[in-house]
Amino acid sequence: MARARKWSWPRTGLITLLCGIGHVGSSIVIGAIGIALGYGVQHIQKIESVRGDWAAWTLFLFGIGYFIWGMWKGIRNKPHRHFHVHEDGSIHTHQHSHVQRAVHNHDHQPEENINLTPWILFIVFVLGPCEPLIPVLMYPASRHSLHGIVLVALVFSAVTIATMLTIVFLGRYGLNQLPVAKFDRWMHAAAGGAVALSGAAILFLGL
Repeated sequence: MARARKWSWPRTGLITLLCGIGHVGSSIVIGAIGIALGYGVQHIQKIESVRGDWAAWTLFLFGIGYFIWGMWKGIRNKPHRHFHVHEDGSIHTHQHSHVQRAVHNHDHQPEENINLTPWILFIVFVLGPCEPLIPVLMYPASRHSLHGIVLVALVFSAVTIATMLTIVFLGRYGLNQLPVAKFDRWMHAAAGGAVALSGAAILFLGL
């Protein structure tokens, strides 16, 4: 998604960080509420399971929608040629796509730059549960150790977010090494397809 949206490395890291905080933080809040109300592990895990279904469907539907939009954008941005006649009678041509209009000053209608993608990703990660966190939180809770609960939550959050950042940065670095520049106009479709497949794997394959 970062490659398709052409996010900078700091922006990619910030969005990943916020998604990670939302992902872990939502489960910590639900776990804390469950502990305060005296709910058992199984009861809280049922709630987390429902949230997981919501997240998977959101991921799947968002991916499908983004894929369709990406295909439309890729077709619309098909490279085309322009001919220019100069005052001395010479003629030259150049080829470009609409995504390159920042380089060539033509009379194309400017595209609205409304980027909802980070917000949608954030919502998906907030809905997505950290299922292993709940049983881990319940152990210090059963011993009435507030210090233990806070420590477990902090360590689990730090490790989870660090893992997310590492995977995202390594994935983007690896993708940048591949000769895929000529396929850049299809990157949105590829990103949407990958997101949709991830949601489908959770929904239909139980991954």
